[in-house]
Amino acid sequence: MSLAIVLLAAGKGTRMNSKKQKILHEVGGKPMVRHVFEAAEATADLLPVLVVGPGEGGVQALIGRRAEYVVQPEQLGTGHATLMARPALINRSSQVIVTYGDMPLLRVETLQKLAETQRESGTAVTLLSVMGKPSSSFGRVVRDEAGYVREIVEVAEAKRRPNTAELLAIRELNAGVYCFDADFLWQNVDKLPLRQARSGPEYYLTDMIELAQEQGIGVTAVTTEDPDECLGAGTRAELTAVEKAFRRRANNHWLAHGVTLIDPDAVYIDQDVSIGQDTVIWPGSYIQAGAVIGEECVIGPNAIIRRATVGDGCRIEQAVVEDATVEKGTAVPRFSVVSGTG
Repeated sequence: MSLAIVLLAAGKGTRMNSKKQKILHEVGGKPMVRHVFEAAEATADLLPVLVVGPGEGGVQALIGRRAEYVVQPEQLGTGHATLMARPALINRSSQVIVTYGDMPLLRVETLQKLAETQRESGTAVTLLSVMGKPSSSFGRVVRDEAGYVREIVEVAEAKRRPNTAELLAIRELNAGVYCFDADFLWQNVDKLPLRQARSGPEYYLTDMIELAQEQGIGVTAVTTEDPDECLGAGTRAELTAVEKAFRRRANNHWLAHGVTLIDPDAVYIDQDVSIGQDTVIWPGSYIQAGAVIGEECVIGPNAIIRRATVGDGCRIEQAVVEDATVEKGTAVPRFSVVSGTG
């Protein structure tokens, strides 16, 4: 049994009002797409496949040869984007996970759980769901009496049905992460109906659920225990919410691993850093990618450490340390810049 992963990365993200593609905006010190790509890379048995837009070189420049790329010539929806990956993956794997390139908090463990559940259940697809609020814009997961997923009802569709209130009251929401039986996906993804969306005609990947029902094949769902995993960013405001969730997760990790954060809401720690036991970090401090901090250090308030190695027992208060090594037991003078680049 082999697993392939497709990341949908062709969206322009016009609501960002930015010159660059939305998935290239940073969260936790690196582009959103890189976070989810690294989770996919650690999970899949094949090189992840990224579906990109025509002439879009930013993602390819970032990821390089670590992925395969296919082009979606027109933005005709998630189903059409997935179809573009078929020539690259057909007959190469037994399972295919499809998700978005703007979900930087998606975990490797969750992707593995989806694949495991789909494999063991033998269903056409296992999707990721999340418990949310009635005000959510996410599609509702409707289950049958046996607990299988009967359909995904988008909010716009729910408002056209006679049981609108009942549907919108459903708290289980579709997160947009799917693990398909590969044969089912590739044999049916070109059968999706054309829908009329706000931006024009589109093929929805969620309609694969209906196709599975028509063929008498079950659909299962795995509910995440961490709602932050399902956060995406299509606007600057949503990007802020994702950034806060990322910081919250990172800070909780270090609190659980013996690091004291005097005020976690005012400390900013990127991925790809190391912090030793019993180090204390004061507010206004930024620990950026490439930082290695030893044990029993005092960092901050108002310190910035990036791409630097700090020995045990150092004190860095109101100072910047970058591209440099601070020897064990050093007290860096206040208001100084220690740089290995001169």
